[in-house]
Amino acid sequence: MASDAKGQPILQVSRLNKSFRGLHALRDIDSTLFPGEILGVIGPNGAGKTTLFNCLTGYTSATSGQIRYRGQDITQLRTPAIVQRGIARTFQNIRLFGALTVLDNVRVAQQLRTPFNLVEVWASAPSFRRKEDDLTRQALAHLELFGLRQDADQLAMNLPYGAQRRLEIARALATNPQILLLDEPAAGMNATETDAVHGMILEVRDRFNVSIILVEHDMRLVMNVCERIVVLNYGEVIAEGEPAAIRQNPNVIESYLGKVQS
Repeated sequence: MASDAKGQPILQVSRLNKSFRGLHALRDIDSTLFPGEILGVIGPNGAGKTTLFNCLTGYTSATSGQIRYRGQDITQLRTPAIVQRGIARTFQNIRLFGALTVLDNVRVAQQLRTPFNLVEVWASAPSFRRKEDDLTRQALAHLELFGLRQDADQLAMNLPYGAQRRLEIARALATNPQILLLDEPAAGMNATETDAVHGMILEVRDRFNVSIILVEHDMRLVMNVCERIVVLNYGEVIAEGEPAAIRQNPNVIESYLGKVQS
């Protein structure tokens, strides 16, 4: 679906800047994300992609500019508040709770959306036990979707690499987000595994009705799964558009391949 048919943006980034002791990691970033859209963010190493994710999710504060989610300014909110509002992410370097079981990794995330009070917890009241049972059922359903149901009782650290990637996405989805940020979900995967990631991204978008921002170096995946692409270089947007236009953009070609000699 074309973005101009999707109504109002769910996320708006306006003149976003981030500096680290004089180093400009992001410069005047303007971008939008529409409901149900899969937006790609690409660029060379050091282009500012992860810094952008960190600003969007409260892991670091923007130096200036504004981030609006559903019309509300979230620029200076920290990560827990942003997650509770409906934005979740995965990481380039997997950050699971390795010493917890696969099931508990998902249950921990779900608890952000489940209200408990101290009295029912201390008393192990029936309401508390019902909530715990509901959390477990929901967590197992997430694991089933990602092919991890049989691994529920394993420690997360013992999963194979690809399964850990899937668990990280399942955990992010367990927070019930409206926007999911995926940071290189196909990193370290072969072509067959990357094709599976492609299908998984589409299924996640459609089944959970989320908007997705994808940072990825695998250009085949980006070009095939994203409806629109933003290209960063040295912290600036150098191109934005549909995949076909990005493929032919001379600024993008020069940034990735070097200037073609005439």
